[in-house]
Amino acid sequence: MEEVIEELREQNEPVPVPLELPDDDQLVEIEEQLLINLPFELREFLLKVSDVVYGRLEPVTATDPQSHTYLPDVAATAWDLGLPRDLVPLCQDGRDYYVVDIEGQVTLWDGDDGELTDETWDSVWHWARDVWLES
Repeated sequence: MEEVIEELREQNEPVPVPLELPDDDQLVEIEEQLLINLPFELREFLLKVSDVVYGRLEPVTATDPQSHTYLPDVAATAWDLGLPRDLVPLCQDGRDYYVVDIEGQVTLWDGDDGELTDETWDSVWHWARDVWLES
């Protein structure tokens, strides 16, 4: 995990208005909005690297309700499209979503078929290394 965080920090692209990292209180507010607990690794991800801008993929964020990556809005849209409510979006990619289950495993959800695919990663950090950093 630390190696992935370090790599993401090195690759972070400068932007005119940098993103901010959330605090625990903001994540509790998001959990209350979503009516579910965030998987532990997703919480860690949001607390440590959700301010990173890199490549074409834009993982969810937790500090700016006006952002198109704001987790409650991304989740509401994905759930409206048929994503099961026990899965939390990590990143939207076109019509597809990378989603996290309560155990922290990441799976690709096909937005066209409305089904989970066979593409999985053991953790949010594995996904960040294998997908986000490679995008």
